[in-house]
Amino acid sequence: MFELKVITRFAAAHQLKMVTKQCENLHGHNWKIEVCVAGGTLNDAGVLIDFGELKKYIATIIDSLDHKFLNELEYFKDVNPSSENIALYIAHKLQAMINKHGVKVSSVTAWESDDACATFKYQD
Repeated sequence: MFELKVITRFAAAHQLKMVTKQCENLHGHNWKIEVCVAGGTLNDAGVLIDFGELKKYIATIIDSLDHKFLNELEYFKDVNPSSENIALYIAHKLQAMINKHGVKVSSVTAWESDDACATFKYQD
């Protein structure tokens, strides 16, 4: 099994409902996102998926989040824009984009600070 990891960042604001009083206030983070994709077969070029292509897919998703008030995005209208749900959102969006390559998203980690993160992992 091969696994690739790409790290990217974005800044955005959100308000969390029913968490803690401090988190219910409008606030922002500079998120660091770690995306891992995996597969057992390399293509004819000897790679799982070209890093450049993978980064383009991820950039498309990140651009839709960057410098936004996440609560106003369609996906987060009825879903709390927590780090957990941000990781889930990115994982599902990316998986739809890379299905044609026979590669699977194995995990997405959303770091909201240097010492706090949430990871979504696909179960086999």
